[in-house]
Amino acid sequence: MRIGHGFDAHRFGEGDTVTIGGIAIPHSQGLIAHSDGDVLIHAICDAILGAIALGDIGKHFPDNDPAFKNIDSAELLKSVMQSANNKGYVVGNLDCTVIAQAPRLGAHIPAMQTKLSGLLNVEVDAVNVKATTTEKMGYTGRGEGISAHAVVLMQPQ
Repeated sequence: MRIGHGFDAHRFGEGDTVTIGGIAIPHSQGLIAHSDGDVLIHAICDAILGAIALGDIGKHFPDNDPAFKNIDSAELLKSVMQSANNKGYVVGNLDCTVIAQAPRLGAHIPAMQTKLSGLLNVEVDAVNVKATTTEKMGYTGRGEGISAHAVVLMQPQ
């Protein structure tokens, strides 16, 4: 078995929704990114890639490649999962945390877990998503952006 950790962060900018864990969430701002800015899926991609020793999301999906401009991050995760499967690995379980002062995420977590379990080809109870604030400290606490951590256990097929 192999363990991977991923982290991602994006700044707020223009827009009226944020996509987190594949779920569009209404908000007073959007996230600045080359893709859709889904910090949670990006962290998950990095965790999986790290566990199977294939680098990071930037290596596979560079932010200067027009092919990935405004791409749905679920497509990136599907590609990462194909790479993992090609190396003989599947997800055992996923535990992740989204750090955001706003928007409030609690009501959206079940939908995120369902979406992610489908993308990862695991049961919903193998996917845990948590949300927290930083009590108004740091860039997330000041409402400048959102970040996410993900830890994944990869096991041989």
